[in-house]
Amino acid sequence: MNKWPDAGKSIITNRERPSNIWTRAVYYEGLMNLYQIHPEKAYYDYAVQWGQKHNWGLRNGISTKNADDQACGQTYIDLYRIDQQPERIKDIKASIDLVIKSGKVNDWTWIDAIQMGMPVFAKLGKLYKDTTYYNYMYKMYLHSKNTEGGGLYNAKDGLWWRDKDFVPPYKEPNGEDCYWARGNGWVVAALVRVLEIIPENEPHRNEYLKTYHEMIKALVPIQRTDGFWNVSLHDATHFGGKETSGTALFVYGMAWGVNQGILDKATYLPIITKAWNAMTKDAVQKNGSIGFMQGTGKEPKDGQPVTYTSVPDFEDYGLGCFLLAGTEVYKLKK
Repeated sequence: MNKWPDAGKSIITNRERPSNIWTRAVYYEGLMNLYQIHPEKAYYDYAVQWGQKHNWGLRNGISTKNADDQACGQTYIDLYRIDQQPERIKDIKASIDLVIKSGKVNDWTWIDAIQMGMPVFAKLGKLYKDTTYYNYMYKMYLHSKNTEGGGLYNAKDGLWWRDKDFVPPYKEPNGEDCYWARGNGWVVAALVRVLEIIPENEPHRNEYLKTYHEMIKALVPIQRTDGFWNVSLHDATHFGGKETSGTALFVYGMAWGVNQGILDKATYLPIITKAWNAMTKDAVQKNGSIGFMQGTGKEPKDGQPVTYTSVPDFEDYGLGCFLLAGTEVYKLKK
């Protein structure tokens, strides 16, 4: 908030991008979760300013089918639920309705998109009490899981390949499959956010829950001894080292499960505590920035080197991941 007092200011890295893209959208997901447990007016005002500066619109307009453009809708819907101002959800609803009208279910060709898009469908389904959104969300999720690239989820390992380019025969240098930490973190977060929203009797809930449990179980034995997870979950030698964004998303998923009573507290609290303490001790800096944060990309080699002092190309999504984790860890103390 101090660094970006104008929430509508463009983000300039290798080129200029509007600030309603997915990176800032993830930051606001975290901020809105923080607002739930600590309703500071400044947080609300900052989120509203962001929406207003973009006229509650999406990058590339309502015709976009790119989940990265639609991710901002998660916060727009949250803010609508607070104040019931219809302009806040007009464009995001129109965009998702156009996706449904298209009949096309193969837009989420990379697993990051599951987190950017899926909770928007869930939130609209709940808001309008319309199962059309739940059903279409499931079809899109199922395409990513079972069809895209032959299926991006490997049930045997309980982890996801980032996109079709990483499905075997692609291998990491050590001969293992390539499971990117943050990509799998996005799926964990998506499942958590959807499970939190959809009703108990939603027909596909059990499948989401099953995959959630498989993923969480798969993450336990591959946690690093220092509490973090590596960017490459099955090859610690491929750009190995601490990485905060994936770790934060895994902490978010595990802490949520304990808080919901669906993960055994005695089993998972030590894992969560180890990871959270590692991040707060080794990654969080006095000025509020976060170290060991991999920049944008899709695989272990991207955004390297990842160090305490390295600054990723975008820092906002990392803060969002950390805030999502922190709000659930906070609830563990209640």
